[in-house]
Amino acid sequence: MTFFMTKDTTPKTVSFVLPFFNEQGNIGKFFEQLLAVLAPLNTYRFELILVDDGSRDGTLGELRRFCRSIPLVGPLTAHLVVFTRNFGKEVAMTAGLDISTGDAVIIMDTDLQHPPGSIPEFLAQWEAGAKLVIGQRTNRKTDTLVYRIFAGLFHAIHNKLSNINLPRGTGDFRLVDREIVAQLVTLRERQRFLRGLFAWLGYEPCIVTYDVQSRHQGRSSFTHWRSWNLALEGITSFSTAPIRLWTYLGLVVAIAGFGYGFYVVLITVLYGIQTPGYASLVSLVLLIGGLNLIGLGMMGEYIGRIHAEVKDRPIYVIKTHETF
Repeated sequence: MTFFMTKDTTPKTVSFVLPFFNEQGNIGKFFEQLLAVLAPLNTYRFELILVDDGSRDGTLGELRRFCRSIPLVGPLTAHLVVFTRNFGKEVAMTAGLDISTGDAVIIMDTDLQHPPGSIPEFLAQWEAGAKLVIGQRTNRKTDTLVYRIFAGLFHAIHNKLSNINLPRGTGDFRLVDREIVAQLVTLRERQRFLRGLFAWLGYEPCIVTYDVQSRHQGRSSFTHWRSWNLALEGITSFSTAPIRLWTYLGLVVAIAGFGYGFYVVLITVLYGIQTPGYASLVSLVLLIGGLNLIGLGMMGEYIGRIHAEVKDRPIYVIKTHETF
């Protein structure tokens, strides 16, 4: 008896996780370019997951208008997820991954700095067997000099201190296979740094380069201060080296203090009591006090993360979830 294997002709589904925060002026242009890229890719089904991260402008209205204005049937469906407040981009992307059902998931910014034109190359690498495809910018022409220096230092320090590697020039623009998504959604820590979590899973990334574009409209809500906090999150989430560093530094200061104390006792015994210098005393007090405060601050970062985890609050709260 001969058995014949029938080829599975069911089209693969590709989900898009698209976080929005005060992007009212970019929505029309973004979807115009995205849909133009997706139109020729008629061998796939597409799922758009639009996450409104507590926007305070007209973003939500624009997203609803978009969802109702195009025929979201057949090869294209959409989910509109609205948070009760602003939980942050990392959490918005997490919600999108939780909801996604596609065989692959593409995460991208919605301000057109992540070019939709790179999507076919992402899909080609995925079809060739890559489980994780990461976009790597070829330049930082849209960033300030301070931000470029900061980004370079972050990658250098992070990769040196932690046991995971973040490729330089990469961000959240990536394609992730369902196998990886299934693993990632089980990681429910509250303080989230998704780039690090993807790297922690250990899958070998395939790199696709792209030219970063300027924002279509408006200014990024991701300020230098928020970038600094995210960098601190990334380093402390995947390494205890910073707090261990203060252990070693404290040991060095203690040895130096004992040495100086022995020197003072020896001089006193040999030459009698001398009037101590005010300047040197104040300098030592300020130095040791400053080191103590920095060390306590570093400990506080880790204790704060423990505090957030043990409360076991949900990562996000959804106000409405509409399917079109």
